[in-house]
Amino acid sequence: MTEFLVRRFVKDPEDIGSQKVRTAYGSLAGGVGIALNLLLFAAKLVIGLVAGAVSVMADAFNNLSDAASSIISFVGVRMADKPADAEHPFGHGRIEYISAFIVAFLVVQVGFMLLKSSVEKILHPEQMQVSLLSLGILLLSIAGKLWLSAFNQKLGKRINSKVMLATAADARSDVLATSATVVSLGIFLWKGVNIDGIIGLVVSLLVLKAGYEIAKDTLEPIIGERMDPELCREITEFVKSYPGVYGVHDLIVHNYGPQNYIASIHVELSNTMTLDEAHVLLDRIELDAKRSLRLLLVTHADPLDLQDPETKDVRRILEAVVQEEAEPGISYHDLRLVHGSQGVNAVFDLMLPWAYGEEQAKELVARIRRRVQEKDSRLNCIITLEHGYGG
Repeated sequence: MTEFLVRRFVKDPEDIGSQKVRTAYGSLAGGVGIALNLLLFAAKLVIGLVAGAVSVMADAFNNLSDAASSIISFVGVRMADKPADAEHPFGHGRIEYISAFIVAFLVVQVGFMLLKSSVEKILHPEQMQVSLLSLGILLLSIAGKLWLSAFNQKLGKRINSKVMLATAADARSDVLATSATVVSLGIFLWKGVNIDGIIGLVVSLLVLKAGYEIAKDTLEPIIGERMDPELCREITEFVKSYPGVYGVHDLIVHNYGPQNYIASIHVELSNTMTLDEAHVLLDRIELDAKRSLRLLLVTHADPLDLQDPETKDVRRILEAVVQEEAEPGISYHDLRLVHGSQGVNAVFDLMLPWAYGEEQAKELVARIRRRVQEKDSRLNCIITLEHGYGG
């Protein structure tokens, strides 16, 4: 069914890097969600009123809020498709994250409403009227929500859409809520025991938990999350593939929407290159990155001395010491030698994990300086500490 709908309503569905294709996916998901949730709302509301079951009616209004969430998703994806302008030169892609956060807010609101009504039901229980028809319709509702969750999850992963993944998580919480309601009604029908309020209380906590997790997940890219390791690898391998590039470091990626990335990277080039030659190479890398990766890439040239025997010797010493004294993942770059009357200053940057504390970093620097001087007493290490932004 999912692939049928995609083929029917999305033109060029494989071109997921295109903003228009993303918008078509978002419109499809939003439209399907609106239709299904309105249908479930109407069915559950009728059942809840007839049976006098607060858990069923709460579940019905949960579906109504889901319809509102689908509308927000629909509108948000279309607004994110707006092109860049003078006020928003990086486009409007982050609107999709804001839309997903609004969905999370609505989920939390429903959770609090259900919590309130459930407590009232526990304190003041009411008689329920349950039929097999009611249970059957609720079971169909569970099946519909399971499909809607899988539908949004599949499309959300395909186009990397936070709002679709949030909608999928919301649908999964609805499955839990409705399943709990079915259990409540089934026990009442079988044993005559009314646990409607208790079940509603449990469901409300599950819904609140789902809302919190959706909010946390959608706020991270707005705050500025660590870049995807796969994207980091793709960019670094792309740049390193060019002849004349000897290494890369200090990759930083800014996210202005699921398919809108701006990055900067330091590129190590031989110091024998002229400024014109370096400019031609880096300009070519930036243009190719825009075409191949759909990425706005800014490059910075770092000169690398590949001919000087002394620099080669110091590089071998540093590589050995860092490998011996530091943990995997710690590296150095931007080595240059400055000669003075008291010896040679080896100036370089040392890349540390974020988990490294200040005292731990000081101890590592001291060990590296001591070990380097043991290998060559002339060398004095001038070390600048920094953290990586990669995945």
